[in-house]
Amino acid sequence: MTDRSFRSILTGSFSTPCAKNPTVAMMEAGYAKAGLDARYINCDVKPENLAAAIAGAKAMEWAGFNCSIPHKIAVLDHLDSLAESARIIGAVNCVQIRHGKLTGNNTDGKGFLASLRKLTDPKDKTILILGAGGAARAIAVELALAGAKSITVANRSADKADSIVRLLKENTGCEAKTLDWSGNLAVPEGVDVLINATSIGLGDAEAMPSVEIETLAHARIVADVIPNPPMTKLLRSAKEQGCQTLDGLGMLVNQGIIGAELVLGVKLSAEIMEKTLAVIFGVQD
Repeated sequence: MTDRSFRSILTGSFSTPCAKNPTVAMMEAGYAKAGLDARYINCDVKPENLAAAIAGAKAMEWAGFNCSIPHKIAVLDHLDSLAESARIIGAVNCVQIRHGKLTGNNTDGKGFLASLRKLTDPKDKTILILGAGGAARAIAVELALAGAKSITVANRSADKADSIVRLLKENTGCEAKTLDWSGNLAVPEGVDVLINATSIGLGDAEAMPSVEIETLAHARIVADVIPNPPMTKLLRSAKEQGCQTLDGLGMLVNQGIIGAELVLGVKLSAEIMEKTLAVIFGVQD
């Protein structure tokens, strides 16, 4: 007879497509380093199956899960409560399960902000965000709360961009406006930070948002939320135009650390998570 438990703590991610998301390798490396008997299960969940997936996680007593594209807003209908930042943002990417109750959080913006601060403080900066989905909303709110001077949102659907602008105006003191993105986008002059918050480029090293490449030089820093591949075509093009670049790996690591603290109450090692991703992608220091 042994007192050892053979039951692992279960966590994971619901998204589609999911095969190119390296979060599972990063998180399980963090769990192992922390001495946790925990698993992170990468699940491909189609929109019509989201409710069933959440019910399954609840029934199996998962500790929590992440939601990625395209579930960050749809998941709101399945939660019992929201953390304050998630309420303002109107999107969730991290869910805690406690005593059968689901609480939604948002670590997208906080993860991006922590990564960006390695290059610059967003205070008094002019920001241009491409996209108006859950990640864009979270990043816009966190940058505004961190003191950004102005935030412009460019999106194919003007209604979605307008909703983020209203959100910023109602909840922050940041200047906010939309930018028409009907063809190839010309980056305006004087942009401090350009952020691709769309899914364009995920798993495709040659995919790129529709922007006029030569105008990337109007931005001092070009950032991408895409973690795989880390050096997207947008970032390669920006580097050729003389911009500083920021890939999605730092945001991913910071999201993982924040999420683990929320879901498990444990501080994971950023170093081992960064090293794991560096090995996967062949990133050199």
